[in-house]
Amino acid sequence: MRRAMDCVMNVAEGAVRAGKTVDNVFVFAACLENSPDRIHLATGATIANAKLNIGDCNGLGLERLFAGRCRWGRFRDNECLFVQTRVGERVVIFAGGRNSDAYKRIRGNSYGMWIATEINNHHDSFIKEAFNRQLAAQNRKVFWDLNPSAPGAPIYRDYLDRYAADPGENFYNYGHFTIRDNPVITEERLAEILAQYDGNSVWYRRDILGQRCAAEGLIYRIFADDRAAFTISAGAIPPLRHINIGVDFGGNRSKTTFVAVGFPVQGGIAALADHAIAGDKGEIDPGRIHREFLQFCRTVRKLVPGVGIRYVFCDSEAQYLISGLRRALTGEEMQVRDCAKRPILDRITFVLGLMNSGRFRITDACPRLAEGLAQAVWMEGEDRRKDDFTSDIDVLDAFEYAVERYMGKV
Repeated sequence: MRRAMDCVMNVAEGAVRAGKTVDNVFVFAACLENSPDRIHLATGATIANAKLNIGDCNGLGLERLFAGRCRWGRFRDNECLFVQTRVGERVVIFAGGRNSDAYKRIRGNSYGMWIATEINNHHDSFIKEAFNRQLAAQNRKVFWDLNPSAPGAPIYRDYLDRYAADPGENFYNYGHFTIRDNPVITEERLAEILAQYDGNSVWYRRDILGQRCAAEGLIYRIFADDRAAFTISAGAIPPLRHINIGVDFGGNRSKTTFVAVGFPVQGGIAALADHAIAGDKGEIDPGRIHREFLQFCRTVRKLVPGVGIRYVFCDSEAQYLISGLRRALTGEEMQVRDCAKRPILDRITFVLGLMNSGRFRITDACPRLAEGLAQAVWMEGEDRRKDDFTSDIDVLDAFEYAVERYMGKV
């Protein structure tokens, strides 16, 4: 943090919950207090992510640090935080950088400092545009944080590894974090966190040790090695709060798939049933989808009598099919919504966490999902799963759509 006061490029990389973002926010705020530049940039994968991790930051964000002298507002149609500093009003514009066209939102302004959380989830076009927007800065500074990715990830190849090879004087400031670097986490809390991980997994090395490493082989090895440990009969389904259904519509060589997921009163999730309809892209019969979906709902209700189906989360890329399904369900209590399409890596991490902590269950009415989980593998050397029809990705997508909006709550 002291070095960051003098350096241009400041990168905090390492374990989750290690304090990376907090450190960056503190230094950014200290520099903002006397910055000669009026406009600055704060980004995340999405604008919501930026506001949560930088603006709020668990009560340690810019809102708190400038309490009583800041206010949220808009600047040239961008959401921003107006801050009264020792040298006058400063504007911190908040933006999301994940999408390929996100860079368009930050054009037109010159920025002094740029703070970004989860920079590895920003699109490269956005990163390049943000750098370009800082060319006229009087006191240019960049603050990035990220959790580790595969060693060959673009963020390393194109930026961090190049900076490390030639750091220059007062240019590149790099800090590596492990979870034990966070003094707020007690030994008891650390034990709870560690219990969620397989000590031999890539996730333990990344999230706890903060190491860069490539995912390889089976994704859900813990499930593949012992499916019986996670499988329950229909009669053993725990009391549920409600049920969601995820829908993935068929495309080239893929199938339209439904997966029902229950949310037990005691926590975790329970995969209840799945179903698939064969159909090629452009040849899916909406009427058949509606009929088989309604039959699937009847099957789920028989499986868990008295528990309501709350939401149907559908693949957002097929709006005409979603509209038709919504009409077909007129009069039903369930609501049809677009899926969140959260990053696949986040979805995988979430499910693995549930499996490792004993909070994932699946019934024998989910044969396709069980097979999909057992066979899912990583793309060699990359942080994405293989999608070449050697395993059932459609059923995994439908399953994840049903739960992704509840990942924080679960």
